[in-house]
Amino acid sequence: MLDKYIFPAIFEAGDEHGYCITFPDLPGIVTSGETIEESLAMAKEALELHLYGMEEDEDAIPEPTPPNKIAVPEGGFVNLIEVWMPPVRDEMANRAVKKTLTIPQWLNDLAERRKVNYSHLLQESLKHHLGVHKPPYLKK
Repeated sequence: MLDKYIFPAIFEAGDEHGYCITFPDLPGIVTSGETIEESLAMAKEALELHLYGMEEDEDAIPEPTPPNKIAVPEGGFVNLIEVWMPPVRDEMANRAVKKTLTIPQWLNDLAERRKVNYSHLLQESLKHHLGVHKPPYLKK
């Protein structure tokens, strides 16, 4: 698992406007954008999320093909897309996950009267119960 990846992306002009972006080495990625700026941002985001998923699934991440070895369709071009993964991993690890819980009605009524923040209380209780204070990926 690397912290930085650089992959070539193929940008193809659409029929009416905008660009379709694909990654020859990562066939699961297809995205698009109306302008060059938006297309670059969409390509970066798509690459980040795809690589994060591959890391989580422990899939082998291929070596990028050199840009000069990529066949480009007429009217298209290749651009290198660079992603820095530590902030992506942080964001994904800290995203909110909805959990459903069941408690007795009397306990719920009392907690609501006392304006208990269930999410905060559950997080703090779980951290205490598990003996952790920060995400495991930050321990190095």
